[in-house]
Amino acid sequence: MLTGCGKSGGGKGDTPVPQPGKLALLAPAQNELCTQGSVISTTQSTVTLKWAAFNGASTYELAIKNLEDGTVKSQTTSSTQADATLDRNQPYSWSVISRSASNAVLAKSDTWKFYNAGPSIVDYAPFPAEIISPSINQVITVNNGKVNLKWNATDVDNDILNYVIYLGESQPPALVQTGITTTTVDINVVAGKTYYWKIVTRDAKGNTSDSGVYQFMTE
Repeated sequence: MLTGCGKSGGGKGDTPVPQPGKLALLAPAQNELCTQGSVISTTQSTVTLKWAAFNGASTYELAIKNLEDGTVKSQTTSSTQADATLDRNQPYSWSVISRSASNAVLAKSDTWKFYNAGPSIVDYAPFPAEIISPSINQVITVNNGKVNLKWNATDVDNDILNYVIYLGESQPPALVQTGITTTTVDINVVAGKTYYWKIVTRDAKGNTSDSGVYQFMTE
């Protein structure tokens, strides 16, 4: 049984390795299928998010992003946990910032992802791919007419099949490659241009997710 999303807490994230200047998240665990929240309705549930205390912190700022529609919920608390009412059958990311009594930022956490489970779902779409390089608005030097695209993708079902690359000089970018099975690829570009690109992730059951459009410039 998966844990870490409900009132009881626990789970595989409860013993993080401390890092200097880094606030440790506890639950829901990274890339977890969250099934332990308190069900409000067929469409919503309350999820308890937990993190480790940071020395000197007086408040914590929690940010939860719906990876499907891009909306963000934020709240501030003096506790090391917070309840959030979230839509079910949706992927989320979350992070926490700790602040001192003078409101100075003490530490930031990594950004973790989880899937808030819901009724009648037996398989889940992949999390939207995380664009690594080129980052948004980055200026890239073209080598031999190519630029290297790199991303990261995860899926609670661990059944990612392949990726589709969209890239072009206008929005929306055009489909340029399908059936990619790696998370990095060299692609043809021209120097002195602005390019838009995105990655669509496909799993073995036909589910897809969209990274959203990023842009970069070439020189």
